[in-house]
Amino acid sequence: MTSADNINLLSGKIHPACLDEDALLKDCKIQHVKRSGPGGQHRNKVETGVVIKHLPTNVMGEASETRQQARNRQAALFRLRVNLAVECRLENIPEHPSTLWKRRLSSGTVKVNLEHHDFPALLAEALDTITHFQFDVKSASQFLGCSSSQLIKFCKKEPRALSWVNQMRQQAGLHSLK
Repeated sequence: MTSADNINLLSGKIHPACLDEDALLKDCKIQHVKRSGPGGQHRNKVETGVVIKHLPTNVMGEASETRQQARNRQAALFRLRVNLAVECRLENIPEHPSTLWKRRLSSGTVKVNLEHHDFPALLAEALDTITHFQFDVKSASQFLGCSSSQLIKFCKKEPRALSWVNQMRQQAGLHSLK
């Protein structure tokens, strides 16, 4: 996990984890690599592994588990978006939760699968909001329209996110979340 000092602050209005694929890739460098592992000689001879680096933040996502470059590209892009969500914070949050957040909120619960395309954007919004409210999860959850326990449960879906929030809370003299 990155330390608090390594968190990138972004001055834009849209978090890169929330951008569509084409917009995000405009700021990225894609590299195709050979990786070892299951797949035999074909895998070792062909550059099916994909590494995507977001140039403004130096955050990367990579994948090489399949023999299909297109599948690895999609997995690397998703991992990049999750890594951006965890490692980058917006300096200012919008005045209201996003339409995406409101659409995914049902009876105070954020409904999204960990592997769904919307997950990185929702995670970025949750972490940006928690940061904006100086790691006061109760205030952040009230702003987002969910309970504190639901916001914590959502952050637990990506262990690095909860770990970072707890690290920042400890630095601020607050107790860790469970």
